[in-house]
Amino acid sequence: MARQPRKDTTKHAREGETTVRIFTMTTRRRRRDDRRSALVASVCLFLIVLLPSAASLSSSSSSSSSSFSSPQQQSKIITHLPGFDGPLPFQLQTGYVEVDESNGVRLFYYFIRSERDPAQDPVMIWLTGGPGCSAFSGLVYEIGPLSFDRRTDVNGFPKLLYKPDSWTKVSNIIFIDSPVGTGFSYSKTEQGYKSSDTQVVTQIVIFIRKWFDEHPEFLSNPFYVAGDSYCGITVPGITLGIAKGIEDGSGSALSLKGYLVGNPVTAYWYYDNPAKIPFAHGKGLISDEMYQAYKESCSAWEFSQECTESHAAIDEVSNSFAKRSFAFHFCHLVSQYQPSCIFVKCVKDICPNHILEPLCAFASPRPCNLKLNSSAREMLQLQEDYTARAGLQLSEISTECRTAEYAMSMTWANNDTVREALGIHKGTVPSWLRCNFDIRYTNDIFSSVEHHLDVTTRGYRSLIYSGDHDMIVPSIGTQAWIKSLNFSVVDEWRPWYVDAQVAGYTRSYSNNLTFATVKGGGHTAPEYMPKQCLAMFGRW
Repeated sequence: MARQPRKDTTKHAREGETTVRIFTMTTRRRRRDDRRSALVASVCLFLIVLLPSAASLSSSSSSSSSSFSSPQQQSKIITHLPGFDGPLPFQLQTGYVEVDESNGVRLFYYFIRSERDPAQDPVMIWLTGGPGCSAFSGLVYEIGPLSFDRRTDVNGFPKLLYKPDSWTKVSNIIFIDSPVGTGFSYSKTEQGYKSSDTQVVTQIVIFIRKWFDEHPEFLSNPFYVAGDSYCGITVPGITLGIAKGIEDGSGSALSLKGYLVGNPVTAYWYYDNPAKIPFAHGKGLISDEMYQAYKESCSAWEFSQECTESHAAIDEVSNSFAKRSFAFHFCHLVSQYQPSCIFVKCVKDICPNHILEPLCAFASPRPCNLKLNSSAREMLQLQEDYTARAGLQLSEISTECRTAEYAMSMTWANNDTVREALGIHKGTVPSWLRCNFDIRYTNDIFSSVEHHLDVTTRGYRSLIYSGDHDMIVPSIGTQAWIKSLNFSVVDEWRPWYVDAQVAGYTRSYSNNLTFATVKGGGHTAPEYMPKQCLAMFGRW
């Protein structure tokens, strides 16, 4: 029998070892590949879950990390605010709208939906005066649903309260920080901080168009333009600009219904400022002799050389002490620019915002701070408190003074936690001021009477109201320019009531113009008489 060849067991062993190694390596590779595949799958699944949430977050909240973020309109829904106990009992949204792309000018706003029926109630923009006063001032001190508790703080932090007499009870309101440099509004360039009356009109019209592009669900709501104090200069022009845009098709298809202005500056040198003399006389702040001397030399509604010469006649009936005082010399220094020096002599210790309230130390500048060419804007600095410049603490201000509450807004708005909650772009506004009178602003609309006439004759409604204790823009001056429109009287002068009590007086004119006084109201009326002003607004 033939012998079988001997197998090479060594070779087979080596081949077996190789096979085992190959199998082992393959198995390890497969395991690594499996782990990699599992990791990739996990990452993909994570991204699939994360991306929609991130997109949703991006669309609902603006970035607060940079002043050079996307120029798209950015907004943030806010349910809680520092200083307020619990969730807000109303819907608050904040955001920015870019109104000048070349300079990156972005106006900040607070939007509060109506507490009654947001889908049906009017939409109203609100502009606070100055120029340079933040819309937050209007939100907290005038017509909004929040207020500060001036007698209480939480560890030095201002406490916010819900205010029931808010105009948001019956209307959606957009509070806008305008002009640029006001409140939290800012510009990316120095050039962008230059502003004026006419530029405010243009930029607010742009703001409104862009805001409604982002909120088309409100396009069919009745729309109104509103503001107070110095905004009496710009609100009629803004309304006219919107009306023209609707007519020629260049603007948004808004349901514009009209406008309203409170304690409005209108034609400062011709109507508003001269009205202070008959107002002071009517309130018993100057004597009959002083007023008679004024009337003999000057018409109450005329700013002329004859009016200037009347100051000398008024001086003749002033006592010798006044003539020796600094006030007397200051009066002569500025007499050619002011209808009367009576306010320096007889009214210098009266609170001009509300003549029955105490004159607080930091509520107004001293007379020597006014320049010879004092404009309406500079005179309206009487509204501003100088607490920040004086470096005072809240505890150093009397709680009987409204300046205590004004100071609270500065403490609150300059807190980092508050800014984070509001979605403020970091690094854009180093120090927030309730009223910033250092903005680079040009007064180039000297009278808004023609704008009032143009808008009302187009059929739009208007409400003009005044606090009857306001000596900054007295109601009799407002009545004088309304009379100059030559509208016929539809409803004669009569009282209007709240809770069976006289709340003021009103008169209606043709072209849907209504004028109303608010009894006990100051500058401005809603700050002093919130319940009555809400009733007035709701009825109108």
